[in-house]
Amino acid sequence: MNINEIKDLMAQFDQSSLREFSYKNQSDELTFSKNERTVESIAPSAEDSTVNTNLVSQVEVTQPTVPPIVEEIISPEIPIAEGDVVESPLVGVAYLASGPDKPSFVSVGDQVKKGQTLMIIEAMKVMNEVPSPKDGIVTEILVQNEEMVEFGKGLVRIK
Repeated sequence: MNINEIKDLMAQFDQSSLREFSYKNQSDELTFSKNERTVESIAPSAEDSTVNTNLVSQVEVTQPTVPPIVEEIISPEIPIAEGDVVESPLVGVAYLASGPDKPSFVSVGDQVKKGQTLMIIEAMKVMNEVPSPKDGIVTEILVQNEEMVEFGKGLVRIK
């Protein structure tokens, strides 16, 4: 893989809606992620002498800067959210609404019915609805819109 092919892949990834991308063959391996700032590099193979090590070390996936996380101080007067946690059934990107200009599926304080959609998790370009396991009231939303979630991560709390 030459540097022009790498640059082309980076440009296509930057313009796509993908959050992560990996490519691997016998001699090269690339990983791009929009989830956190990383510097990517590839190891040139013995057969491919066209990739200059100096050029490879300059390949960087640029990411928008993420503002620092604001820590919240919980005062004793604020009650801690109660209820059962609904966990993620798969790895993917959580969406709190069906579209960017659409209202959220649920908000804190909403009454939900068993089977009602709480959010969508996108995995491999497939949108998977996360249904409510029971009737109740949403006491806490534990993820941000477009946050990458792992299997078993808490999504919402229902009392």
